[in-house]
This record gives sequence, structure tokens and C-alpha cells, in this order.
Amino acid sequence: MLLLFPLFGGCTATILRGLPYPKILCPPEKEERKKENGDIPQDGQLSPSGLAGKGTSQQYRSIPSSSQPSGGPKHLSSNENISPVDASIHYEPQEYTETDFLLPSKLYGTSGVSGSRRAKHADGAGAPAETICSMVLQILVPFLLAGFGTVSAGMLLDVVQNWDVFQEVTELLILVPAVLGMKGNLEMTLASRLSTAVNAGKMEPASEKWMLIVGNLALKQLQATVLGLLASMMAALLGWMAEGQMPAHHVVLLCSASVSTAFMASLLQGIIMVGVIIGSHRLGINPDNVATPMAASFGDLITLALLACLSQWFFSFMELYSYVLYLVDLLFLCLIPLWVVIASKHPASNLLLRTGWEPIITAMVISSIGGLILDKTVSDPNLAGIIVYAPVINGIGGNLVSIQSSRISTNLHLYYPPGEVPEDRRSCFNPCRTFFGSGANHRSAQVLLLLVIPGQLVFLHAIHLIKGGHTLPSPLLTVSFLSASLIQVFSLLCIADCMVHALWRRSKDPDSYSIPYLTALGDLLGTALLSLAFLMLWCVGDSGSV
Repeated sequence: MLLLFPLFGGCTATILRGLPYPKILCPPEKEERKKENGDIPQDGQLSPSGLAGKGTSQQYRSIPSSSQPSGGPKHLSSNENISPVDASIHYEPQEYTETDFLLPSKLYGTSGVSGSRRAKHADGAGAPAETICSMVLQILVPFLLAGFGTVSAGMLLDVVQNWDVFQEVTELLILVPAVLGMKGNLEMTLASRLSTAVNAGKMEPASEKWMLIVGNLALKQLQATVLGLLASMMAALLGWMAEGQMPAHHVVLLCSASVSTAFMASLLQGIIMVGVIIGSHRLGINPDNVATPMAASFGDLITLALLACLSQWFFSFMELYSYVLYLVDLLFLCLIPLWVVIASKHPASNLLLRTGWEPIITAMVISSIGGLILDKTVSDPNLAGIIVYAPVINGIGGNLVSIQSSRISTNLHLYYPPGEVPEDRRSCFNPCRTFFGSGANHRSAQVLLLLVIPGQLVFLHAIHLIKGGHTLPSPLLTVSFLSASLIQVFSLLCIADCMVHALWRRSKDPDSYSIPYLTALGDLLGTALLSLAFLMLWCVGDSGSV
């Protein structure tokens, strides 16, 4: 499968290269030419002809670029304040705060677009930002790659559960969802932040781009180290609560394996993620559609392989050279000050250094509860088969809801100032508004939900083919698995729609807050629903294959 990845990537780039994807910012000379032609009036108001000519570029185009006052162009300074050439327009400098996000807050207020017209085009009801075909093509290939990555992770987990270290240190199964969940806490959050930065034009200057990338990567390494340590302690605590005992050497092994896995997997996947986002932008592909599923494509497989191999390696000399485990923990802890210094160099990562811990730590706790459910389910011989399917249902649900969350967040960053949401999101939440409507986010929610059934059918049969191909999944197993997956994704999409708008209304950046919560809830919902489905199969005497 890994050998086929370059082939898929090349084919994807060739297919998607011609798909329409707008430029974020127009050069000044093009803006002046549009003004001379009458497309953009000098008073900053968008004319009907100008709106009609936007076509597919409306969704991802920055509004402020077409709403500048007649006094002259504005210049964006390094501290995200706007210095207009017209001396009559004056803005007081202000510190970088959480409400600045990736677009300067002053840009929202100076837009010449009226509230009703902005709501119309922000929702995508005026002119479609992208066709259904282009959206499906951009989502489908990364979705399939991510799905086969989770299938491979499930098959690997089925093998390594019989290793000595997993048999002796059973708390490792509690640790598995939390460590795999860091993909949502860190990689997908990084992908969403950088995708929004690309769509907002914040990565156009090379110096700003690399400062933003390096700052975010350093922040992610710091978070991976801390989360790895906390996840191991949480697994030890839950294991002690369930079993009534916890040997000290088990705790040390859990800490060493978790921190080492989180650090190495985060570094490797972070570098790959940056390459994917920059490459997709250059190829004219919307990063929101491909970045988050690509972050998960082989993330589960890489992370689980590292966790299993490192755990077995530490376990092999735990009795004779136990000091090595302490040295490993000490090494990674000593690197924390370095990551703090690097992350503090960029205002965005410096802000998250102080405020970005709540969602990822809460998400880790939620994933650990899902791990406890998995550990208890696998310990029952009648339900042991669940371990193959758990990474698949959890991974697919997290991938799909991350795409939707990233798209909604980008839409809010481009069209609404912090604290302001569309009119239809100011009243009580209605799940029907998530899927029914003509906006781009409604269409993406419909597409993502419709991908669940065919995608899971493909992955379900792939599991049985990899297991030997002599049997097919039984009809009852197929119906139960698809039902659990459909309920999970439907619930997550509704929660994402409500959560992202609620965070934005409270001036919180959804790119940093929503995805950790959503992927953790996906792990918990997926594991619980799958356990219930296998329990029902066991009650009716279905073996799961025919």
C-alpha cells in the first residue's frame, strides 16, 4: 500500500490540476484594472457586475481586497495592523489577541459589503464556490487513502494485541485510542489552521509563511510531548481503577512508549502535512478538502506501528536496563524549553502556547474513556473481533467531520468578524439546517454523509479480503456496522455545525478548538456504537462472516 501512494498522488495531482480553484488575492494591477473597467466601484461597494463575475472564486476570495477605501491601498504590517495610505483613516495599534485569528480584525469592519449581501455570498447561495463534482473529486481520493490507512491500522492492531507487551501490559489498549487521537488533536488541527492561513492569503510572503510553519511545528512538538505524558498517566489511572492495581514498571513503560511515539509520529506527520498543504495550494486544490484526510491517511498506521515497536523494544530490556526508560523520558522533557522558545517567535503560535491546551487535553481524556471501553470489550472473548473494526469506524468519522469543520471555519474567517455568525445560526440549533440548504457548507455536509455507506462497504470488504478472502461479512454484520457508522457521522456533522459557530460566536478560533473535540467524540461514539453492535451480534449468535 505504501508503494502505491506515489502513484495515487501523481494520478490525483493530474486529475485535480484542472479543477477550478481560485486565487486568494488579486495583484494590485489587476485590482486597478477592475476599477477602471467598472467591476469594482471606487467607493468600495461591490457592483452587481462585479459579483456576477466572481464565479468560483467567491468562496475562498478575501473580501477586504475588494473593499478598500478610495484613499489608496492598505498595507498589512507584521503585527497584523493595517496602515492605510490615506492619512485621514487612522487605526490604533493593538496587541495580538485571540480574536485576531488569521485575518486582521480590522479587515472585517472595513468591508464595503452589506450585511445581507455578505451573508448571501458567505453562505454560498449567490454563486457556487465550487461544483459538486470538483468537491467530490477533491475529497474522494484523500478519503479513500485515509480509509485504507485505518484498515491497515486495524489489521496491525489485530496482530500486535497478541505480542508479549500487550498481553503483559494490558493498559496499552487503553492508550491506543488516546495516542491515535493525537492525529485529531495535533495533525488535523495544524492542517486546519494552515489551510485557513492559505485560503486567507497569510502564507503569501515567504518570510511570514516559514515563520508561521516553524512556529506551529514547534508548538505541535511541545503539545505532543505533554499529551504523550498525560495520556500515559491517564491510561495508568484508568487501568488502576479497573484492575485495582498498577505496577510501577508498567507506568514507566507506558510513559516512555507514549512520549516517544507521540514525539516521533508528530514530527514525521507534521512535515508531511506542511508539504501536502503547500503542494495542494500550488496545484490549485482547496487545502480544506484534502489536508485533514491526508493528515489521517497513514497517521493511524504510522502511530500504531511506532507504539507497538517501541513498547516491545522497551519491554524487552525493562527488567535488566530499566534506567534507559527514565533516560528516554528525561530526554524528551529537556527539549520542552527549546520548543517553547521557537513557538513564541510567531504571534499566532505564541498565542496558542498560552491558550491552546484546553481542547487537546479535554479531547485526550475523552479518547481515553473510549480506550477503556475498547479494553473491556476486547477482554471478552466473544467480542474480541471488534479490535479490527474500531480504528476504521473511528478514523473515518474523524476524517469526515474534520473536513466539514475546516470548511465552516474558513468560511467564518473570510466573511464574519469574531463574535458574529450568520443569521440562521443565531437562534436555537436545528439539525435540519446542517444538511438542508443551498450553501456550500450544506452541500459539503450532504456529500460527506453520502460517502459513509459506499466508503464503509469498500473498507469492510477490504478487511475480509486482507484476512484471507475466504469469507464475506455477514448481512447482519454489514447492516450493524453501516448503521453504527452512519449514526456516528450524522451526529458528528450536526455537533460540528453547532460547535464551530458557537466557538466563533464566543470569539474562539474553531481551527484550534473544534477538531480535537470532534475527533475525540468520534472515537468515543464510534467505539461505543461498535461495541453495542457486536454485543447485539453475539446475542443473536451471528459469527460476522458467511
